[in-house]
Amino acid sequence: MTNKIDFNDRMLSLGLARVSEAAAIASADLIGRGDEKAADQAAVNAMRDQLNKLDISGVVVIGEGERDEAPMLYIGEEVGSGHGPGVDIALDPLEGTTLTAKDMPNALTVIAMGPRGSMLHAPDVYMEKLAIGPGYKTDVVSLEMSPRERILELAKAKKCEAKDITVCVLDRPRHQKIIEDVRSTGAAIRLITDGDVAGVMHCAEPSTTGIDIYMGIGGAPEGVLAAAALKCMGGQIYGRLIFRNDDEKARAIKAGIKDFDRIYTKDEMVTQDVIFAATGVTGGSLLPAIKREVGFVTTETILMRSKTGSIRRMIYKNPTG
Repeated sequence: MTNKIDFNDRMLSLGLARVSEAAAIASADLIGRGDEKAADQAAVNAMRDQLNKLDISGVVVIGEGERDEAPMLYIGEEVGSGHGPGVDIALDPLEGTTLTAKDMPNALTVIAMGPRGSMLHAPDVYMEKLAIGPGYKTDVVSLEMSPRERILELAKAKKCEAKDITVCVLDRPRHQKIIEDVRSTGAAIRLITDGDVAGVMHCAEPSTTGIDIYMGIGGAPEGVLAAAALKCMGGQIYGRLIFRNDDEKARAIKAGIKDFDRIYTKDEMVTQDVIFAATGVTGGSLLPAIKREVGFVTTETILMRSKTGSIRRMIYKNPTG
């Protein structure tokens, strides 16, 4: 049997939703409390506990960092019962630790799972990213284009004016040139402080989120998670690794990357069918915030399978105490 046959995504999908929910619920009491590390640790502990209940032979390929940096859910850690299909796991137990600590929008718990060998082992370096939603021809925009050219080409493809395009960009000093170039077209920019997996996912549902395109430089591991989401939701993402020093290049070589200038597409970052789950922690355009009531915590999770294109929204009311 091949990995594709062994990977029972239909049966595993509900388990993956439980993993995402557990991480979100664990961080609920730390929303707005100003303690990023505590919020992240609570989510990590809960996600790992739930993963180890699944009948999988899982390996974390995108996780909390290298083994010497992260005691749990580190890259290369084996998770699951050890019985079941061999799978790659990409995760961010709390995407937006700062957002959670400050009770700002769009903090999520995020996890993706695919057959063993299906996900790019992206080192913890920067990645230049460009993403749009479904319904466009391939390469309507590219990383070789200037930000201005991307807006004009996307507007042409969407049959609208540049001023009708909204771009999501991480609010960082390194993006000043992008911001100036985009605004010169008349397009609008929605700046986000953190959480670029959610930023990319926004492109896949522009009628809901108001976002047409994502661009800028963020973490490479988050790029793979975003690619897994778009594999399910539709859309395009392009990523190119950025190295600041020889140590980062050495990390890439260790991860099996040889071509430092390669531009990765969605299907090169995630080569086979995947399942993806994300649970809202603080409210945003994609998912509502965790709701805390006396005796209950309520979450909403988006659960997706790329094989069928199915997207489920699941509300979970969990008794507390």
